[in-house]
Amino acid sequence: MDKTLIIFDWDGTLMDSIGLIVESMHIAGEAHGFQTTDQAVKGIIGLSLLTGIDILYPAANSVQKLAIEKSYSEYYIAKSHRTPFFSPIETMLQDLQNAGKQLAVATGKKRRGLDRVLAASNSERYFEVTRCADESGSKPHPQMLSDILAHTQQCIANAVFIGDSIYDIQMANKLGMTSIAVNYGTASGDELADEQPSYQVDTPQELVSLLCG
Repeated sequence: MDKTLIIFDWDGTLMDSIGLIVESMHIAGEAHGFQTTDQAVKGIIGLSLLTGIDILYPAANSVQKLAIEKSYSEYYIAKSHRTPFFSPIETMLQDLQNAGKQLAVATGKKRRGLDRVLAASNSERYFEVTRCADESGSKPHPQMLSDILAHTQQCIANAVFIGDSIYDIQMANKLGMTSIAVNYGTASGDELADEQPSYQVDTPQELVSLLCG
């Protein structure tokens, strides 16, 4: 992979957090009288939290949706020690940085949430720039990718975006950016293939082989 700017999604791509996201959403919704399914929650991962809650609980009013958001955040934060990097992701980040690649993150998390997990995982040092949904809009709108390109002064041809949701691949496609879909996160391999990513891998190990050679 000859790209000089490598942009990652966070949840389900770098960090093994899908199970906790699903659990947290069930806890939060049920605390306020609403129910959903595991598959439905997985289907909104990658979007901003409030956008996802709008989709999952359309019958909730605005006050209830904000209460669900608060309950979700409180539960997720309390349990977030359970979300490690996929193995061997951290070694890959070190190798890419040592090879002179610029690394970035584009995530549906809020800034406060991303800063918290970056600090907890001691991984801030790997990323030159990060963008969140409350700064650049929810995926699949490509603004966060455009912001990262502007910050790094890189052109689209030199960049690749890596993600595990259909919204990730849709976002990259809107800019004509090379994309890698990872099948070990939110969406199935078939769902991701339908979005026509540039590359597709089944495991973190395959991602490492593609990026690092």
